Amino acid sequence: MTDEDLTLVVLAAGLGSRYGGVKQLAAVGPDGATLMDYAVHDAWRAGFRRAVFVIRPDLEEAFERLIGQRYRGRLEILTAQQRLDAVPSGVMPAPGRVRPWGTAQAVLDARSQVSGGFAVLNADDFYGRDALEQAASFLRGTKARGSTHAVIGYPMAQTASPAGGVNRAVLMVDHGGFLTHIEEVKELIEAPGGRFRGRAGREVREIDGDTLVSMNLWAFTPEVFAGLDQAFRRFLAGQPGESDECYLPEAVAGMIDSGQARVRVIPTASRWCGITYAEDRPRVEAELAELVRRGEYPARLWA
Repeated sequence: MTDEDLTLVVLAAGLGSRYGGVKQLAAVGPDGATLMDYAVHDAWRAGFRRAVFVIRPDLEEAFERLIGQRYRGRLEILTAQQRLDAVPSGVMPAPGRVRPWGTAQAVLDARSQVSGGFAVLNADDFYGRDALEQAASFLRGTKARGSTHAVIGYPMAQTASPAGGVNRAVLMVDHGGFLTHIEEVKELIEAPGGRFRGRAGREVREIDGDTLVSMNLWAFTPEVFAGLDQAFRRFLAGQPGESDECYLPEAVAGMIDSGQARVRVIPTASRWCGITYAEDRPRVEAELAELVRRGEYPARLWA
């Protein structure tokens, strides 16, 4: 694949419930840049030339204003709406449901805007330059119609929040560097000995601080859409409740289990940061200011 084939898919429809606002639009950089600005900037530097933003219908005006000011002229900008009614015919949402169907559906909503290899990331996370370069490098060396994908892995200790527990997709890797299983561990907090303790279902889990976790930065070929579509249909057939969501890691794990896909785990030298709780914001602002001070980012990203 060439750079012209590379598309960035930005998942920007999250509700930001624990943070208490629309995190995607929070100004945290020295010049008022958002975490999304840094992610798109790093993708642009890595060679991505097209970006698709998956957004809620009610955020269309605000996102268009930011996208028009900052990104157009450097990347081709497209949007896709994540809608509650974007489901197969005959499916009825649970009474009272207002939230989208989850990240697997969000990626599917971008399907018509993607023609080649693409990376997926959250709008409200800072991933770092190396992480986006790793994703771009993987896609350049991958067959456009292949069934091998990649996920960028971060050490758990770098993704914790001192403000409270965090949910993480723990990556289990074989000796060849391929993903064998993903386990969603919730409310992970620091435990003695540099370990982290959380729960998977009703069971307690402890993991080392250097265990790799996914922060939802993936590199896919278009072959992934067929598997995601099947996973979403199975999810809907289970009559989900008003708060149930079809998560991208779980959908990919099902594809691995069924032999539909292989996923290479790529560790990154980048340091992740993000806002899970309002108390995280000053720490994130300080980290970004330090990166700008060291010259890793310009003070004005899109000047």
